[in-house]
Amino acid sequence: MARNTGIDPMRGRPTPGIASTEEKIQRRKLDSLKRGIHRIDDASEVPYSIHLIGVGGAGTSIVAEALKGLSPETLTAKDARLNALGIDIGDSAGLDSMREQGQRLSSDHGNVQTLQLDLPSSEDVLESLTHYPDFLKLEYPLSQGASTFKPWLDDKFSMPAKGEALPRAIAKAIYGRAYYDGDRPAQRAIRRFTDGVSATPGDSLVCICFGLGGGTGSGIAVDLARHVSNVRFGRRILVVGIGIAPCDGDRSEHAGASLFNVLNEFDCMGDETKNRGVVAACGDLYGNPFTAGFLLVPQQHVWEATGDLKATHARIDEEVASLITLRNGANLWETLRLLNWVAAPSTQHSAARTQYGMRWIHVFGFADVKGTKLGVKANLPKKMGLLPTYRPEFIEARVSDKIDDKMKDAAQQLGSVFGSSIPTEVAGGGRPGSVQFILPQVTKTDLQGFSSARDLYDSLNYAQKLMGHSWLLERGVMLCEPSTTLKGMAGASLGADGNWVAVPYEALRGEEEAHPQVAAAAS
Repeated sequence: MARNTGIDPMRGRPTPGIASTEEKIQRRKLDSLKRGIHRIDDASEVPYSIHLIGVGGAGTSIVAEALKGLSPETLTAKDARLNALGIDIGDSAGLDSMREQGQRLSSDHGNVQTLQLDLPSSEDVLESLTHYPDFLKLEYPLSQGASTFKPWLDDKFSMPAKGEALPRAIAKAIYGRAYYDGDRPAQRAIRRFTDGVSATPGDSLVCICFGLGGGTGSGIAVDLARHVSNVRFGRRILVVGIGIAPCDGDRSEHAGASLFNVLNEFDCMGDETKNRGVVAACGDLYGNPFTAGFLLVPQQHVWEATGDLKATHARIDEEVASLITLRNGANLWETLRLLNWVAAPSTQHSAARTQYGMRWIHVFGFADVKGTKLGVKANLPKKMGLLPTYRPEFIEARVSDKIDDKMKDAAQQLGSVFGSSIPTEVAGGGRPGSVQFILPQVTKTDLQGFSSARDLYDSLNYAQKLMGHSWLLERGVMLCEPSTTLKGMAGASLGADGNWVAVPYEALRGEEEAHPQVAAAAS
């Protein structure tokens, strides 16, 4: 069902007789959008800094492309500083490219570090897991249930051979070993990165980029985001997640059942009601680490236009990197101001943001300005993996500075193609040849891939389902299974200790959108 019920499509205002608080807020938001209060006038002296973390092959490739696209002014401006961190397991072209691009940055203006984690033996991983209760107590002395910890991997598991797909649960264990055990290379790399960000003058934004389909990126990112945002920053620094969705050209396991786990784990971070249910059971460190929101980047429409996986990945890297780097980062800052703060009063702190509930996903899309297979056409929403149920309130399109009629036409077509409530707003400063846009407030059930991933997940046995999980495994919770402690809730306990989260199981399944009160569920 479309979400613009009760809205005047021409003016973006509530229709007569509707005067709810939600409608009033929406009117203020859309009016503010038209006034452009989210704009940054002088991008050459932006008082903000953007710092980058790439996780896995997709994430490190995007960060490398962003480093490549940095303008000389960004690198030499007064007080300018950029910190970048890349983490991957095994050999990585993205890490190699980050190292190469990092040589352009002087120590005065930035620091680029990479961490390549080798595949340890199964015995070493299991040895580290036995010490996890002590690790968790050191990180969070009030951590509940650390004394009853049960490792999510047992002595029957074997490490995949080099080149084979790495399940999320194993990637999590490898990262956990590097973060908590021995010389703690991951913890030291994150500490250097966050210290650099904290020392940067002005306001900072951290982008964590990763692939949603691969086991390494999504398997590590859930813990890394928590360690960066909640542990090191204490939620003082804005952190945005940028997740790259899989396409048909990727390896089959990247678009398989684990995508169901991934979307649900991030759903329980981004939806504040579900997240309160997790925090009630697991502690404050499991609050949503993405304090500036989450952007999802589809690849399918590019894959269908090119039929070439390498070309598809290259285009994705270029588009996301341009969002980060053009106008010295002002494009990304304007996007987040538009999505999160456009309705906030002037007296409200800039870190305050709109709460989206189930509509926590914002989709970053793009198309070619001139007519090609990747143009703005009627089937673009379907190619981007969106169901017809989704209708955006607004769309802001960004094109290059020299805005001609073709650019305006392409931008305006977005409104009719996606059925937005008000005409498309057009801004300059974008990537030449492209029209970039943000589709706000998408739910996981608006994505075509969610239900298909759920069906694949249901066909797996227990051990296979476990391997697709990552977040909350150290808390003894298998999120996407029915709770063994609270009837109607999600989160099966891995042991006999009754670990739980107060999140409705049907809400994870996407079969019911109602939210019971967390307090009642917890009792």
